[in-house]
Amino acid sequence: MDKNKSTDRIEKEIVLKAARSRVWRALSNAEEFGDWFGVALKGKTFAAGQAVQGQITYPGYEHLAWNVVIDRVEPESLLSFRWHPYAVDAAVDYSQEPTTLVVFELTAVEEGTFLRVVESGFDNIPAERRQEAFSMNSGGWDEQMKNIEKHVAAS
Repeated sequence: MDKNKSTDRIEKEIVLKAARSRVWRALSNAEEFGDWFGVALKGKTFAAGQAVQGQITYPGYEHLAWNVVIDRVEPESLLSFRWHPYAVDAAVDYSQEPTTLVVFELTAVEEGTFLRVVESGFDNIPAERRQEAFSMNSGGWDEQMKNIEKHVAAS
């Protein structure tokens, strides 16, 4: 199956001109992650099994909280978390919905670091909001790949 035609998963890839240790820090250090991702995570840490919450700082979404549960932390190779995709209606309780799994995978390459982001589980999201969540998050991940690229290039 063409990986870009799946309804269940979004996959984005980029080669970052930075060492794997640098990219890992941008992902695994919660405060630094928040800086490029657009979430206030001052004083927070990422640890497997831990819920992390922060205020979204992205313009137009500042009224929303960012809620994830860290799934796996494998130093310099993989970070993953679960969340409710495109949970942007403050009047809706998304807590009973299934989550999607976001996985960041790092591989050292000659040019720097190959980063793959895969968000999967959209087929389990309620049908009435599945397509919008998929579409909005797909565009969102395009934006976040540019954000992390700028972030690691600047340091």
